[in-house]
Amino acid sequence: MPRTSRTVALGSLVATAALLLAACTTTAPSDSTEPSGYVTEGKLTIATGEPAYFPYVIDDDPTSGEGFEAAIAYAVAEELGFAAEDVVWVRTSFEAAIQPGPKDFDFNLQQYTILPERAENVDFSSPYYSTPQAVITIESSPAASATSLADLEGLLVGAATGTTSFTAIEQQIAPTAGAQAFNTNDDAVLALQNGTIDALVVDLPTAFFLTGVILDGGVLLGQLPADAGISDEWGLVLAKDSPLTAAVTAAVDALRESGRLAEIADEWLGADAGAPILQ
Repeated sequence: MPRTSRTVALGSLVATAALLLAACTTTAPSDSTEPSGYVTEGKLTIATGEPAYFPYVIDDDPTSGEGFEAAIAYAVAEELGFAAEDVVWVRTSFEAAIQPGPKDFDFNLQQYTILPERAENVDFSSPYYSTPQAVITIESSPAASATSLADLEGLLVGAATGTTSFTAIEQQIAPTAGAQAFNTNDDAVLALQNGTIDALVVDLPTAFFLTGVILDGGVLLGQLPADAGISDEWGLVLAKDSPLTAAVTAAVDALRESGRLAEIADEWLGADAGAPILQ
């Protein structure tokens, strides 16, 4: 091949390589450090229940940021780098969200206890809350004026048998008549309503729900000390093997380490919300 032909051919190869390099450069990922995998790019899609109840979401409006889980959601969003206006809310049923398959949310929070059987279908973040036990009663009960564990010792205090709540009665309250056992929480609530027992021990979120929604004249006396049995731990739910799980967990961990999670829990579930610690 003449020298001039070889030069032209070499020039063509160089030009072609340059074009290919330019094409690769224009389609390369951006320098953004955000993890991929969001349902909608540039938005954080968060799910909750339909409806969402007090004290987790106030007036069933999570966009307000009012309520324990609404506040948690926006705190996590901020930690992930999202402004409040870039948060999108969707609704799911409790059970549907923890079934296998694609999700229409980036994470979901509806008081999901972290359980191994659930973790087979979905991912969980690290815990954002550990639920203490609480004591409830009704206005007509002898327990209505109780302000300490000592005030409960001479009363009939019940819980569903085989639960953390039942263990808490035995270990923390130690009533003289012993812990009153019931097959289910429903049976125990009925016993409280008809006066068979004076007070009932349940986890704190259930206490808020029962006294605020179910019981006529319900009274939340307070929560038991943190060492009362084993607390359930709640995590944010993500799709199985979600590319966001590590980032969401890191956000929750950062909020815990900074004390922000505790501040939110104190605001919406603590003494100021009507759940002082009984000593």
